[in-house]
Amino acid sequence: MVLSQEQQKEQLPHNQAKAESNSEHNHHSSAHPHVHSEESLQRLVNRLSRIEGHVRGIKTMIKDSRPCPDVLVQIAAVRGALDRVARMVLDNHLSDCISRATQDGDIDVEVEALKSALDRFLP
Repeated sequence: MVLSQEQQKEQLPHNQAKAESNSEHNHHSSAHPHVHSEESLQRLVNRLSRIEGHVRGIKTMIKDSRPCPDVLVQIAAVRGALDRVARMVLDNHLSDCISRATQDGDIDVEVEALKSALDRFLP
């Protein structure tokens, strides 16, 4: 189940939700806090919302017994769209997070975290 940002905030302790309501997004899965612009996050969310709609369309195609080749073409389109989102996330990470880690002297730890993530991401 995918929760909206508001639903996610409702599930967070009050202080954490308040801290996350500012104009930048932070996450702490690596050596240093990651900060992303609200604009960057909104671009990703918008793309994911379009993909979500596309997936619902595929579900409707299947319910309507549309030809399998047509469904497969649409599935391929969703895969491509997800790959482009992944590329955007990686580009943001390299330009923002890795460069910040370099400035902060945490580059080795950050590169290891990226390698670990890529090991799980890539086939």
